[in-house]
Amino acid sequence: MTTPQPQPDREIATTADGIDITRGYTGPLLTPYDSVLRNRGGDLTLYEQVYSDPEVKSAFDQRQLAVVSCEWQVDAGGKRAIDKAAADFMREQLRAIGWDNLTAKMLFGVFYGYAVSELIYEVQGNRLGIKQVKVRNRRRFRFGKEMDLRLLTYEHMLEGIPAEAPYFWNFSTGADNDDEPYGLGLAHWLYWPVLFKRNGLKFWLIFLEKFGMPTAVGKYDATATDGERTKLLQAVRAIQTDSGIIIPKGMEVELLEAARSGSADYKALQDAMNATIAKVVLGQTASTSGTPGKLGNDKLQGDVRADIIKADADLVCESWNLGPARWLTEKNFPGAATPRVFRVTDEPEDLTQRADRDGKLKALGYKPTLAYITDTYGQGWEPVSNAPVPDPNAPPDPNAPPGAQFAAPGAQPQDPPAQMVDQLSDNVAPAAEAWLDQVRTLAGQVDSLDALRDGLLELLPDMTLDQYAAAMQEGLAAATLAGRYEVLQEINGG
Repeated sequence: MTTPQPQPDREIATTADGIDITRGYTGPLLTPYDSVLRNRGGDLTLYEQVYSDPEVKSAFDQRQLAVVSCEWQVDAGGKRAIDKAAADFMREQLRAIGWDNLTAKMLFGVFYGYAVSELIYEVQGNRLGIKQVKVRNRRRFRFGKEMDLRLLTYEHMLEGIPAEAPYFWNFSTGADNDDEPYGLGLAHWLYWPVLFKRNGLKFWLIFLEKFGMPTAVGKYDATATDGERTKLLQAVRAIQTDSGIIIPKGMEVELLEAARSGSADYKALQDAMNATIAKVVLGQTASTSGTPGKLGNDKLQGDVRADIIKADADLVCESWNLGPARWLTEKNFPGAATPRVFRVTDEPEDLTQRADRDGKLKALGYKPTLAYITDTYGQGWEPVSNAPVPDPNAPPDPNAPPGAQFAAPGAQPQDPPAQMVDQLSDNVAPAAEAWLDQVRTLAGQVDSLDALRDGLLELLPDMTLDQYAAAMQEGLAAATLAGRYEVLQEINGG
């Protein structure tokens, strides 16, 4: 069977034509797939109540602030001057709008499933810049059949009005397919633990009230009138707040003591739901309720949390790079590569371990360069020299290394490899100069490039390589002596 040729921009399994069997009939706006929202009105107010839980807020704050605390950077998208200029401009824009604060608010998209912000522009010199970025309440927005973002207004509550780029920036996350523009936030999985915990807390408070204070029981005769019963009931109720009561004669009041204890049942539910909340938000419980030093509470669970931090940071930065960063670059720097905004989420290297490793490499015969030292440990370093300053009037030292007798007065003595390098240069230079003289003479005699080419071909066999052969022989000898000299220096502690 012949495979048909693919057509550009053709989309078959779309939701716009009403062929999505998972949604059934769709109106002008798509409804979320979220089963919790569907069964409870579809309003994100439900999830705002979930966020009001103290444990949820504490756990999400840790995740949110961990991302914001990472330093952000802007790298040029290419090596051209225009690419670097675009990166510098983007860096200035992020500083002006407060990138950390914007990131923290947009991260609520991870909690609710999607986030929306509006970009307000202004003219900055000869460029178009960002005056402000306002993160809007996500409940004000819906998605149309074309997956297009729409803003609900009083006049357009059923279909909304277009919220188009480059004025609106949004992203969604958490859904397991691209047919769900609303995403699926953490609140979806947090709803039931929070609900169970709140109901358990309500019963726990009732338990504490009943078993923390005995229940008063008033007894009356069968012949008691309605007025007498009312007075007895009032007396029983007064026991909850008053230290002394008055009851009619002949009536009896007793205190019904608690016959059981079982507060651990409610506390266990509370702890279990809090642990579930921490696992949903942070992927672990060590940072909220773990015991330091216990197996699995430190390194392993910390690594899981580091992965979540990196994923959240990449989500916001990648969305910005594909949206506002691209829009601004295309407007102000046509043809430039889009800068890359990212956060440094990797843990800084332990320089103590690096220094220990460098020391071990030195023992094996390798030493770092000054450039490596400054790149790794920062600026402010210089080589350490313990060699004494020579006295030009002192007699020659019989134990001085070879080459010291050739050093100029007051200069540091040369080691054998340095001597060989100088001697090699002296031998090669005359040969090279002789060749150049022959070429210069030939160039002055010819009147065309073709004649110069033919003359060089004729001149080549007459050039002697004897001097070069002798120089290369000395070079190989110098390399051998240099290697032996360094080995002796290492053995003698030099």
